[in-house]
Amino acid sequence: MATNADAAQRIAELYEQIRHHDYAYYVQARPEISDAEYDTLLRELRELEARHPELATPDSPTRRVAGQAVLAFTPVEHRVAMLSLDNATTPDQLREFEARLKRAIPGAEFDYVCEPKIDGLGVALLYQGGRLVRGATRGDGRVGEDITRNLRTIPSIPPRLHGPLAHVRELEVRGEVFMPRAKFLELNRELEERGEPAFANPRNAAAGAVRQKDPDVTARRPLDILLYHVSSIDDSRIAGHWEMLEALRQSGCPTSDRAARCADVDAVIDYCRRLEAERDALPYEADGAVVKVNPLELQRRLGETAHHPRWAIAFKFAARQATTVVRSISVKVGKTGVLTPGAQLDPVELAGVVIRNVSLHNEDEVRRKDIRVGDTVLIERAGDVIPYVVHVVAARRPPGTVPFVFPDHCPSCGGLVFRPEGEAYWRCTNSACPAQLKERLLHYGSRRAMDIEHLGENVVNQLVDRGLVRDFADLYGLTVAQLAELDRLGEKSARNLADAIAASRPRGLTRLLNAIGIRFVGERVAHLLAVRFGSMEALAAASREEISQSHGIGPQIAQSVTTFFAEPRNREIIGRLRQAGVAMAEKDVPSGRRLLAGKTFVLTGTLASMSRDAAKEAIHRLGGQVTGTVSKKTSYVVVGENPGSKAGDAKRLGVETLDESQLLELLSQSS
Repeated sequence: MATNADAAQRIAELYEQIRHHDYAYYVQARPEISDAEYDTLLRELRELEARHPELATPDSPTRRVAGQAVLAFTPVEHRVAMLSLDNATTPDQLREFEARLKRAIPGAEFDYVCEPKIDGLGVALLYQGGRLVRGATRGDGRVGEDITRNLRTIPSIPPRLHGPLAHVRELEVRGEVFMPRAKFLELNRELEERGEPAFANPRNAAAGAVRQKDPDVTARRPLDILLYHVSSIDDSRIAGHWEMLEALRQSGCPTSDRAARCADVDAVIDYCRRLEAERDALPYEADGAVVKVNPLELQRRLGETAHHPRWAIAFKFAARQATTVVRSISVKVGKTGVLTPGAQLDPVELAGVVIRNVSLHNEDEVRRKDIRVGDTVLIERAGDVIPYVVHVVAARRPPGTVPFVFPDHCPSCGGLVFRPEGEAYWRCTNSACPAQLKERLLHYGSRRAMDIEHLGENVVNQLVDRGLVRDFADLYGLTVAQLAELDRLGEKSARNLADAIAASRPRGLTRLLNAIGIRFVGERVAHLLAVRFGSMEALAAASREEISQSHGIGPQIAQSVTTFFAEPRNREIIGRLRQAGVAMAEKDVPSGRRLLAGKTFVLTGTLASMSRDAAKEAIHRLGGQVTGTVSKKTSYVVVGENPGSKAGDAKRLGVETLDESQLLELLSQSS
């Protein structure tokens, strides 16, 4: 059994470790361990202090709020401290939470409110007489940073309240600023198409945008907020947290449509299980659920420690961060000749997936994070975002490691590489580079391009290595006999592939423009060009000025398109594709005015008569746009079977909804 001296020594070690990791997370924004590992340290400290209360000090990490304000902005003292939350990871720990409540107030009956724990940037908004006068970051919990000007650029934050809270003399409300998943992926696609570095995850993108010195930069980022708590109010008529959320909604404040009242702890456990199962369907990143005692009077009686309120607890989902070791770093050549470094890792499981490889994006990213072979790195995988390296754990770096040196020749063909001024990526200069051709062919056959089933990596590698395919047009001259000679491709599989290639001929101009790899032309831009010009011939003949006048097309894209068609080799390939019977015009482009022009749609749930992609194409053909997030500017939300939270977003924002039959009728009327 451990002596007091042993316990004192271990407590001192835990103090030092936890403070180190608090500083790394809150101040440097460079966590060295996962949330789960941090929670394990904190849990061990709590248990030691419970067994040896005489060793607990007033400045213990269990009795204070972690973090420190970074004084880049004016410091702000919160009306009420923004405390941390105690954590639970199992149903038994939730039951113990309720047991503590009942021990604290014997005979009391508890009901609860549960909400998603959004992984964003916590802020406090101060309203006086219904008018927003200040917005601040959490900081160290007591003193934050004044970011009012930046927060005013977020459309979902009401500058003035209406309804029941409009005339409250002073109100401080807490919320979480985040970047919706769909907007984050869309933003990264746009950055990648422009050849700019992408953001690692939605939380980093949101936090970086909110803390910009220039509010115009913040305004250009697709940020949102959900409010979840009133910390200070000059009004005692509201009796419960659920009632307070209703008052916030009625006053124009965005709150979570996934919040729910739970009559007892069993209902709380069911809620947490459901939310964790659905976490990847949420429109934002969530790392848990927050459970709060509903009656405000019971909250007041329970009070708080210096670290956390006693009336609330966070149920944490399974960890999506882990540490692992970099075993090698290699460089891959993409379809446009871009050289992308990647790390090969000791296998580690994250969110049910074993991670062995991770992209390092570009040379600057490798240098900035100083990633070396042999390093221990913290990696993260959140939702459908690909795994990425958060940073190197410098304290675990073995001796003798050396910085990674980016190659000056293409690792595939040996050709020279160059890095255009102002860009983040090195490119291979050899247009005949086989690695580029392989990546271009894989993209050409991908689902959102020409959708050629069975045209996978193994097949493409053999087609290029054997000299059977030198460009896209060669695909359409392949015979079943030639395909059947490929390794692991029998006659039946060869016939299926030949049929899939033939079936891609009539896909239409949008898919073809996306498929052929014009720089900066992805799915969205391809659709805009296809609808505007109608045919490949018309687009190839258009001037840079004509292309740039198209809605949504800037001068950089226009220059890239005209440069592509000015290259004789590209025109030759287009001609050979035309001779092979590949459609060079957009399918079913309506003549005259497109009646859905200017309308924005969001799709949720399953449609019986068509796939989601087919519905998107039908809306696009008639001039409409399809986005992934509901806002007040959305025209219609199409609700299919088993819809997600977007149906609730539509109701909350007053956006018109359509069922499948109404969508079909609208498409029919607009055709």
